[in-house]
Amino acid sequence: MKKLMTGNEAIARGVYEAGVRYASAYPGTPSTEILENIALYKDDIVAEWAPNEKVALEAAVGGSLAGARTFASMKHVGVNVAADPLFTYSYIGVNGGMVLLSADEPGMYSSQNEQDNRNYAKFAKIPLIEPSNSQEAKDMIKVAYEISEEFDTPVLVRTTTRLAHSKSGVDCYDRKEVEIKEYIKDVQKTVTVPAIAQKRRVIVEERSKKLYEFANKTNLNFSVINSTEIGVVTSGMCYNFAKEVFGDSVSYMKLGFTNPMPIEKLKEFANKVDKVFVIEENDPFIEEQLRANGIDCIGKDVFPPYGEMTPDVIRKSLYGESNETIDYKKDLVVPRPPSFCAGCPHRGFFYALGKRKNVVVSGDIGCYSLGFAGPYNSLDWIICMGGSLSAGHGAQKVFNMNKDNKKRVVGVLGDSTFFHTGINSLLDVVYNKGNTISVILDNRITGMTGHQDNPGTGYTLQGDPTTEVDIEAMVRACGVKHIRVIDPNILKEVNETLDWALALDEPSVIITRWPCALKKFSEEDKEEFKPLFTTKNRVDHDLCIGCKMCTKTGCPAVVFDHEKKKSNIDREQCVGCNVCAQVCPKDAIVKEEN
Repeated sequence: MKKLMTGNEAIARGVYEAGVRYASAYPGTPSTEILENIALYKDDIVAEWAPNEKVALEAAVGGSLAGARTFASMKHVGVNVAADPLFTYSYIGVNGGMVLLSADEPGMYSSQNEQDNRNYAKFAKIPLIEPSNSQEAKDMIKVAYEISEEFDTPVLVRTTTRLAHSKSGVDCYDRKEVEIKEYIKDVQKTVTVPAIAQKRRVIVEERSKKLYEFANKTNLNFSVINSTEIGVVTSGMCYNFAKEVFGDSVSYMKLGFTNPMPIEKLKEFANKVDKVFVIEENDPFIEEQLRANGIDCIGKDVFPPYGEMTPDVIRKSLYGESNETIDYKKDLVVPRPPSFCAGCPHRGFFYALGKRKNVVVSGDIGCYSLGFAGPYNSLDWIICMGGSLSAGHGAQKVFNMNKDNKKRVVGVLGDSTFFHTGINSLLDVVYNKGNTISVILDNRITGMTGHQDNPGTGYTLQGDPTTEVDIEAMVRACGVKHIRVIDPNILKEVNETLDWALALDEPSVIITRWPCALKKFSEEDKEEFKPLFTTKNRVDHDLCIGCKMCTKTGCPAVVFDHEKKKSNIDREQCVGCNVCAQVCPKDAIVKEEN
């Protein structure tokens, strides 16, 4: 059976066909859809969202030790969070096969940095596999489990955004049932106290030698000889990019298994061509190993070390030109920066917060990252998941030292991010007697990555009702005494609460509780958040004076008619949050029945 699949869908299919029993992940673009598609195989695979990537990998490690084939996936920065168990599990080895997928993002379309996670495979001394299309993505996942069990090692599979979200044909087959292996206690293998880990370190090196032999034999690495003039060494999506530029005019060394690097095969290939180009995203991972082994090549001295290595980038790097495209008047293109959706519960809070003086706002990863931009201009920095509260705590300690220029720090993060790593950061504030204001924007879902459930939603990934973690109770358990839960759409309430928190000299937490405007609601939600379903706003043009105050809330449903000098509200977008009405000086915005 052949299907048209994205790379992420194909990976999920490969996990299914490989007989995997357990999969865990934390959502993050471009990896999110992998676990969502694995979850569809509910009869065969237990698929779970974990609170963070470290927990996801640890859960997969535990399932592997217990004897099942397991899988964990995450975006590239998630592997930073999961690095601790990854490096140790390399020493331990597997019982059931275990695969970790890192979805890297050349170009940083949805990420705070650009990193090449192929380096993790070399650093952790584990095999690395790089598919180049959806068919390979599915097939290589199955091969990865064979390698994992044959060589007693976790395996890293690296994909990129273009592979994750582009589609191609995939031949699908039935699931291969793999029996759960017997668990036999073996502390000399699995308990990594120093005396045992030292012995396992030697075994890791022995395994690396065997994997090197495998790398030079496997058909995951192959060459295509078309010309003796130029040879291109490449891996992953770059193989397709290079093929589009050069076609059959050059020879190719296509690498699918890149750690350990198949140096013998590469030397053999290099000897057949006059000149070697290395085309890869992003670091000179392949290039450095070629040069270290005496293979002369052209790589990052010509091609950029960042961004996607698309055909246009390759052409410009080599020939100084790109393919002809349709010309257009670029000055007529209106920039469309991302913005909060109409009715987003973050809007009212950031509208109020952005007007505060001598307040520094420590931001985090989520939809609310957009609070940095106009018209709010609220955030001062964003570092990493869960980093807002701890970075804010450190900043506040320093600001407290400057008695002539007192500033107060507000740390802001979402509900899913709070569960991810924000709890640890809040503990830091409390334990070390900080006085920052910590704000948890509880929109009842993991919003930015597409509405995945989390420990605060009451449902699991596969739709089962579960315990809903009470954020207020969790905060209180961390030792916070000053807590308020507010509706962020009521500006008076937001301002009064900010005044209350800023007057304190102890840790305080504000929880803004209102659902994402795009959330799929349960019947209980519909009753609790009834205004979202009963009213909308409209502008009374007889009262509107065209002051544009309503447009300064940043809501895309509010549109100003420059000809009539009046504001309008798009009824299709409006959800009746009423933030615009609260800033209107003439009460020209009124509610009407939905």
